[in-house]
Amino acid sequence: MTTKKYTKQNTPFIVPTTDGKLIEEHFGIASNGDSQLSIAHMIAQAGWSEPFQTPEFDEYTYIIKGKKQFIIDDETVILNAGESIKIEKNTRVQYSNPFMEACEYLAICLPAFSIESVNRE
Repeated sequence: MTTKKYTKQNTPFIVPTTDGKLIEEHFGIASNGDSQLSIAHMIAQAGWSEPFQTPEFDEYTYIIKGKKQFIIDDETVILNAGESIKIEKNTRVQYSNPFMEACEYLAICLPAFSIESVNRE
């Protein structure tokens, strides 16, 4: 008997949101119970923003289309398609898309994202 040494994700968990942002968690606590790592595909509509937060996890973001704004401590950083960033845990950050087009991106969190460890203001 052969055991699979991979997990293919065909049905990511769609995180319910009230701000119009699409969040498809492919791996993580909500999708497969993995608390070590989360990977999510996201689309943030033009004008989207969320409150400041100080997460207890490192977050890596890779921009696929559009651009995204980060306010990290008091510095504003803008990423364009093809660029990526790592924001270290326990760093105060605000994510937003104040631009005219939607932003599509991937987010990877180590350990996995959880609403209890994101520490939104």
